[in-house]
Amino acid sequence: MGFEHIRLEQGPDAVATLTIARPERLNALSSQTVDELRAAVESLEGSGARCLLITGEGRGFSSGADLAGGGGLPRDAGEALEKHFNPLVETLFALPIPVVAAVNGPCAGAGCSLALSADIVIAARSAYFLQAFVNIGLIPDAGATWLLPRLAGRARAMEMMLLGERIPAERALEWGLIARVVDDETLASEAAALAARLAAGPTVAYGLIRRLAREAGQLPLSDALAAERRAQGEAGRTEDFPRAVAAFLQKQQPRFEGR
Repeated sequence: MGFEHIRLEQGPDAVATLTIARPERLNALSSQTVDELRAAVESLEGSGARCLLITGEGRGFSSGADLAGGGGLPRDAGEALEKHFNPLVETLFALPIPVVAAVNGPCAGAGCSLALSADIVIAARSAYFLQAFVNIGLIPDAGATWLLPRLAGRARAMEMMLLGERIPAERALEWGLIARVVDDETLASEAAALAARLAAGPTVAYGLIRRLAREAGQLPLSDALAAERRAQGEAGRTEDFPRAVAAFLQKQQPRFEGR
């Protein structure tokens, strides 16, 4: 599958690395870019990938939607969401493998939403996160209004969305938006190591955890408990479970096959 705006690479460690590759535009997300990202994520099914690592090429993760991509301003600013961005977010959340985002430099607008959709976000110290929509008279999108209150709480989410100010990586960590901050020069290696660790883990259990975490906020306690019961039954039927228990009892490290 050929792409113009992104790169999709899969190494021997079962990590699929998805790179937004428009450094001359600070990895701005045009409709084509978003559609290529979605196609790449969809292509992972059956590929053997057991973890997805998302990053940006060059000096930033993404500057957000491509507002200078030609064609003038749309008559309906929500149309691109319906046709391009929203399907990407849904596809990413439905992925049955863990997702890591490595954020290098600016991470703004829909690019910020994309990064924060990952299960684990690791950022360089120089990185910042920005919901700049109000600065041009729009609302946060690509899932931001759903994600931010869940990650940072209502007060901080509203501050971020209403003021449209940069949130440095260290503050994003303090707010609970991201999981780790590392030195710029070690971001790539630490993100790769984290992704490799996840790729070597219990893939089915990871997928179930992702699904439960997405659904739990919408469910009453009794329904969440029932969902856990069903998922635990599914996890217990995997080949990984009895092998891992046997390794534990023998005081050995388990080797997960992801099935």
